[in-house]
Amino acid sequence: TPSSACFSSSFPSAANSQQFNRTGKVEHGSVALPAVMRSGSSGPETFNIGSMPSPQQQVMIGQMHRGHMPPLTSAQQALMGTINTSMHAVQQAQSDLNEVDNLPPLGQDMASRVWVQNKVDESKHEIHSQVDAITAGTASVVNLTAGDPVDTDYTAVGCAITTISSNLTEMSKGVKLLAALMDDEVGSGEDLLKAARTLAGAVSDLLKAVQPTSEEPRQTVLTAAGSIGQASGELLRQIGENETDERFQDVLMSLAKAVANAAAMLVLKAKNVAQVAEDMVLQNRVIAAATQCALSTSQLVACAKVVSPTISSPVCQEQLIEAGKLVDRSVENCVRACQAATDDSELLKQVSAAASVVSQALNDLLQHVRQFASRGEPIGRYDQATDTIMCVTESIFSSMGDAGEMVRQARVLAQATSDLVNAMRSDAEAEIDMDNSKKLLAAAKLLADSTARMVEAAKGAAANPENEDQQQRLREAAEGLRVATNAAAQNAIKKKIVNRLEFAAKQAAAAATQTIAASQNAAVSNKNTVAHQQLVQSCKNVADHIPQLVQGVRGSQAQAEDLSAQLALINSSQNFLQPGSKMVASAKAAVPTVSDQAAAMQLSQCAKNLATSLAELRTASQKAHEACGPMEIDSALNTVQTLRNELQDAKMAAVDGQLKPLPGETLEKCAQDLGSTSKAVGSSMAQLLTCAAQGNEHYTGVAARETAQALKTLAQAARGVSASTTDPMAAHAMLDSARDVMEGSAMLIQEAKQALVAPGDAESQQRLAQVAKAVSHSLNNCVNCLPGQKDVDVALKSIGESSKKLLVDSLPPSSKSFQEAQSELNQAAADLNQSAGEVVHATRGQSGELAAASGKFSDDFDEFLDAGIEMAGQAQTKEDQIQVIGNLKNISMASSKLLLAAKSLSVDPGAPNAKNLLAAAARAVTESINQLITLCTQQAPGQKECDNALRELETVKGMLDNPNEPVSDLSYFDCIEGVMENSKVLGESMAGISQNAKTGDLLASHTHDAITEAAQLMKEAVDDIMVTLNEAASEVGMVGGMVDAIAEAMSKLDEGTPPDPKGTFVDYQTTVVKYSKAIAVTAQEMMTKSVTNPEELGGLASQMTNDYGHLALQGRMAAVTAEPEEIGFQIRTRVQDLGHGCIFLVQKAGALQICPTDSYTKRELIECARAVTEKVSLVLSALQAGNKGTQACITAASAVSGIIADLDTTIMFATAGTLNAENNESFADHRENILKTAKALVEDTKLLVSGAASSQDKLAQAAQSSAATITQLAEVVKLGAASLGSDDPETQVVLINAIKDVAKALSDLIGATKGAASKPADDPSMYQLKGAAKVMVTNVTSLLKTVKAVEDEATRGTRALEATIECIKQELTVFQSKEIPEKTSSPEESIRMTKGITMATAKAVAAGNSCRQEDVIATANLSRKAVADMLTACKQASYHPDVSEDVRARALQFGTECTLGYLDLLEHVLLILQKPTPELKHPLAAFSKRVAGAVTELIQTAEAMKGTEWVDPEDPTVIAETELLGAAASIEAAAKKLEQLKPRAKPKQADETLDFEEQILEAAKSIAAATSALVKSASAAQRELVAQGKVGAIPANAADDGQWSQGLISAARMVAAATSNLCEAANASVQGHASEEKLISSAKQVAASTAQLLVACKVKADQDSEAMRRLQVTAEKLLSLHRAAGNAVKRASDNLVRAAQKAAFRKADDDDVVVKTKFVGGIAQIIAAQEEMLKKERELEEARKKLAQIRQQQYKFLPTELREDEG
Repeated sequence: TPSSACFSSSFPSAANSQQFNRTGKVEHGSVALPAVMRSGSSGPETFNIGSMPSPQQQVMIGQMHRGHMPPLTSAQQALMGTINTSMHAVQQAQSDLNEVDNLPPLGQDMASRVWVQNKVDESKHEIHSQVDAITAGTASVVNLTAGDPVDTDYTAVGCAITTISSNLTEMSKGVKLLAALMDDEVGSGEDLLKAARTLAGAVSDLLKAVQPTSEEPRQTVLTAAGSIGQASGELLRQIGENETDERFQDVLMSLAKAVANAAAMLVLKAKNVAQVAEDMVLQNRVIAAATQCALSTSQLVACAKVVSPTISSPVCQEQLIEAGKLVDRSVENCVRACQAATDDSELLKQVSAAASVVSQALNDLLQHVRQFASRGEPIGRYDQATDTIMCVTESIFSSMGDAGEMVRQARVLAQATSDLVNAMRSDAEAEIDMDNSKKLLAAAKLLADSTARMVEAAKGAAANPENEDQQQRLREAAEGLRVATNAAAQNAIKKKIVNRLEFAAKQAAAAATQTIAASQNAAVSNKNTVAHQQLVQSCKNVADHIPQLVQGVRGSQAQAEDLSAQLALINSSQNFLQPGSKMVASAKAAVPTVSDQAAAMQLSQCAKNLATSLAELRTASQKAHEACGPMEIDSALNTVQTLRNELQDAKMAAVDGQLKPLPGETLEKCAQDLGSTSKAVGSSMAQLLTCAAQGNEHYTGVAARETAQALKTLAQAARGVSASTTDPMAAHAMLDSARDVMEGSAMLIQEAKQALVAPGDAESQQRLAQVAKAVSHSLNNCVNCLPGQKDVDVALKSIGESSKKLLVDSLPPSSKSFQEAQSELNQAAADLNQSAGEVVHATRGQSGELAAASGKFSDDFDEFLDAGIEMAGQAQTKEDQIQVIGNLKNISMASSKLLLAAKSLSVDPGAPNAKNLLAAAARAVTESINQLITLCTQQAPGQKECDNALRELETVKGMLDNPNEPVSDLSYFDCIEGVMENSKVLGESMAGISQNAKTGDLLASHTHDAITEAAQLMKEAVDDIMVTLNEAASEVGMVGGMVDAIAEAMSKLDEGTPPDPKGTFVDYQTTVVKYSKAIAVTAQEMMTKSVTNPEELGGLASQMTNDYGHLALQGRMAAVTAEPEEIGFQIRTRVQDLGHGCIFLVQKAGALQICPTDSYTKRELIECARAVTEKVSLVLSALQAGNKGTQACITAASAVSGIIADLDTTIMFATAGTLNAENNESFADHRENILKTAKALVEDTKLLVSGAASSQDKLAQAAQSSAATITQLAEVVKLGAASLGSDDPETQVVLINAIKDVAKALSDLIGATKGAASKPADDPSMYQLKGAAKVMVTNVTSLLKTVKAVEDEATRGTRALEATIECIKQELTVFQSKEIPEKTSSPEESIRMTKGITMATAKAVAAGNSCRQEDVIATANLSRKAVADMLTACKQASYHPDVSEDVRARALQFGTECTLGYLDLLEHVLLILQKPTPELKHPLAAFSKRVAGAVTELIQTAEAMKGTEWVDPEDPTVIAETELLGAAASIEAAAKKLEQLKPRAKPKQADETLDFEEQILEAAKSIAAATSALVKSASAAQRELVAQGKVGAIPANAADDGQWSQGLISAARMVAAATSNLCEAANASVQGHASEEKLISSAKQVAASTAQLLVACKVKADQDSEAMRRLQVTAEKLLSLHRAAGNAVKRASDNLVRAAQKAAFRKADDDDVVVKTKFVGGIAQIIAAQEEMLKKERELEEARKKLAQIRQQQYKFLPTELREDEG
């Protein structure tokens, strides 16, 4: 633009000097020395539109080498994906636009011509709305991409691009159809396709230009956008929809250029200010503001070019107005920058004047747009005056009694009427039609006369304020004036209302089209199938209504004075509202389930726009309906007469053989439409008769309108049937009968209109009835012309003729034997029954199927009737013969009813109750056949019952094929209850059949096996249906079945003699405890769900029912095996009490599901849930009383598990280098205490082992004592490890691992003791106990050795290795056991864990070669974890359900071999440590190769477990996509979050006197500030390396060797990511949402990445450089801050843990193990705590694995220098 040219010719461009720093932010600065400002060589220059002076320097905007561009952010990557998808869509559209649609041959009758015209109108409308959306989306892209890339809303850009591409896709379909229909001009269709292809090409160019990776200048985007505007205008001209005249567009563009000229002048004035500005910062601000002003102006001009062809669209007007707002803001910013830069009043005055010119030009432009938006109508001329008159007259009415106020209001009223009269007179003078002019003048005179009368009355009221008669006269005059106003302005107001409705309808149709396009675009990324299906269905419904709305608009615009056209528009608008609202709701519901953000935003915006359009349409249609008056009857009459003419025209085309079906019409579809519509016609006509007879004009009009709509559908269907049928006679008959229906309907509507004049006239009523009867007869004839209906009539006639055989007085005697007659009757009965089923089935198929089925049914009936008559001849007595004949007559009647029901259903499949009637008729046929067979059959008892049952089953089986069809009027709940009851009866009946069939006929023993198998299958089917029904019942609040199940389980507790126990009390106790806890957890969940999700209560209640069933069964056995008997009685009683509580809770859950908002029921449910929890604690206490020692073991094991978890946390602190002593104490201060406590633990271990064979009291005492001692031992060992100092973390970890091994061994020992309690000496569990005790002693001994060697630097590595070897052996024992792991893992997890073995092997070989104790300790710690993780992952992966037996065996084999090989390697290293000779070191390679071979085999085995769709998680490309971040952006975002947490005056060091939360915040803030400085230092050092040539630039997306990039920036990104995580953790921790461990881990990661940054710097940097020194100082400051923060967090968390453990065990010592009844709440807390503890243990294990994976992946992406250093 001129403004940008002017500006760039004198100043160094800011864009020219912008460089992307490595954090993703743009830094602005000049690359040249400060310029000397001089005037031009030739004086002031003038700038013209469209020309540009020769530049004094070249300016390249937006172009830079990709190697120096920052990596794409996640938002930019998402935009790239959207653009790529859109490009494919555009290419597909371009390909589709090469040829027109292939339409079937169309006829030339009136209906065909109307169809073509309607399709043309609809296509034009849709194309116009889609082009509107494309241009608006293009303008949006231009506006959104105008600023800094960092500030760009890429999701909004993606939404705009998605809008463009999805509308282009839909537009291509409409263009192809329209091109096929445009056959009136030669080549017009091809011209349309060419214009559409041009538009698609322009869109493609735009998409290429706006890619984040594009190197194109900004002008390319603007050029592509302008091309879209031109192509859009050409396309609209091709379809004749260019509503905007060229003059308006020219004015629009000239106004936009005027804004550009004014902005250019403002930029010149800003240049003058910048020349005198002394402050460089302020000067740069002026430069930047002027640049932005020029850019925003160019954006405005480009936007105007884009939207000018479609400026009639509100969304396009909105985009242009938005571009204008951007200009306005940039002008304000420019003025403010100039005011801050100088005090020169003259210059500022010039700037202000120039800004005012820009603002005025901008206002002119926007006013021009708004004038078009109002469609050039005089705003409010009639409306305002009319509204004033109506309001003021209301005020006069309400002011009766206050003469002064009435007179004041009368003055206002007189002025308003005067304005209205003048407006009407001016309109009359401008009116061309003399009749209309006369009408306006007459109305104006009437209004003027009324005004004069009102003024006279007002004078009287003013002269006599106390005279009520004068006030009444004024009121009456005001009323007269009000009536005159309505009459005078009626035509003008009505015209405006209709225009408003036309506009609202067009916008609603366009918005609906956009929403449908957005819905189709979002379908791919919609993950919720239900929401997607609902949206699709609502879109289909709306799509069916859009054509009617478009036709209504076109008709009203074409015939502005035609009331019928206006009514058609009103009706179509009102019919559109409901489906449109449903689509809005469906779209809004689907938005959260769409994963593609751009598609979701598009769908959300379209739904919002549609909702707004529907609200306007609703208001406009209501006002139009009120204004147009009661004209429905005349409109309906015109519609019906038009339909008659169309059918007459179709008949002529059919006679000539030229009647063709319309596209989409089939014989079946049209036949169904005709059948269903015939019922609607009959219903609406009945309503018309009733309303007309009552004289109700409004409802008669509504009924007439509905009748006309139904007749329109009937006529279309009749024409479609005629055009689709191959029988010319049938086609002629259908058209004739349909035309008769139209003629009769027109007469009926005419008679109804006459009847309204004289509501009570008997003659009129009689004529109405006669006409209605004739129409009904014509309607029946029309339906009977449908294919298949005549065949059913023939079948009915045949049955009637055959049945006449039954009317004879006497039957001839039978010539066949009884057996032959009986066999033939049975076969004929089976055939007829099957034919009846086929008739039922055929009603759901095509018309030909019903014809064939009814014919076959008729034939089978004849055969059955003959067989029945033959059987009647076998009767011995006259009475028997009469009974047989009577049954045959019943079958004849039932058969006729079946065919009639089938005929009725085939005509209207959707008719209410029709399917029920058909099913009932089919059942009646079967039952009547059964009655006849029962009467005639004299065979073995049970035979006829079985035959009857089989026939009935055959009949009802068809119902299950269509489960959506109702077969009774029972409610859902009644149905479920009935099925559950009958299922029980069914199960019992089948058992009886099986038993009696075996005992009835011993000669048929060969069938017994088949009977048994069938009975078993039946039992399983009944069981399955019962389970399904229970689930279904629970979901809707039906809990009767569950209550019965709980009650039945309770009753079994006291039933008779229990079976012999197969286990001990401990076995049953363990199971009962498990189910009791499950019930307690379920009760807690039900309390929660009652408030949040009551609909989920059913599933929880069902779960509780199942758990209680298991609990009662096991509780019964626990009661039997408990000693003494009193304990057993107590267990049984409390389990029964729990059952009562469960019943009450389940009942309340059902009640709450039925009424989810009942607060009283919610309170009752919560009380019941609490009662269940208390009763669970009572059950547990009874079990504990029965086995006090066992319970103590459980409690102790839980405590030890907590200690192990705490030790894992301590290891994490030690590894992070933050495990420090609080005081200056040494390890010697703790050594004795550790040794003494360990010996005490050994004594407790002996008591524990002996307690298994002694009393429960001694076992309980031993378990409590051992738990307390291990807690104390763990505490003193942790203190000892801390005293070693954080400078030696590996030794700390060795010591903590030693106590952790002891704790794990004690946990195993307690478990073994619990299992061996009360068992005989030769029981296998006793051997297991002895083995666990041996391991315990070994691990305690190992701890003692480690404690003694920990201060001896010469031996502590050796000792650590010995302990690790012992630990690995114990892990291998667990691995080789037959115990199946609790959970499974993926083969990928197993493969990842083998990499730890590889690293540990390398470490072990290195330690063996170096023999340094530090290396050995590190190897020991790494080996322990690597082997344990590998064995765990290997076993879990091998037991995956998809893994075969042989692969599992191989996995376990090679896991064992790998471990054994690694053990041999470690033992050899241990040997080398004792005697370090070259001869011993030499075999290390062989040992490592053995491990490597086993690892290879293990990986190959894991590969065999993988599926075909596996993706390598180590793929550098995958990792690069997810890990690449902008470093400084992360740091700044994190720092902002910290600032929001707690503002501070200045940065502080971590102050240890603050509270814990404040320490966290201050430490994290300090670290964030230091990290930011660190990244800047790294950036400076990187530039220095590049300048020295030590590091070369590489493409940002290089991934050939799996690296991010080279040099310091890569490491700096790791620092930034770690800092961001630290700040998030600090935020969450202060708010109570995260743990201290997460904070410590984050701080540790900052320290580690900082160290890596220093290493990378030392590799290539010059140590004497200034940048290097700054980096060193910054990094050391960061590390010191990290240590301070770590110590603060560590100390606070240690105090917290220590206090919690101390309180817990003090309470454990004080309390008795047997929980009393009053301690119910405590038991509930224990259950919850144990559950939480197990969850945390599982989460910790998963967190470890995740950390290992992250480290392995990050290591792969480290720069080469860092890898070598680590190696």
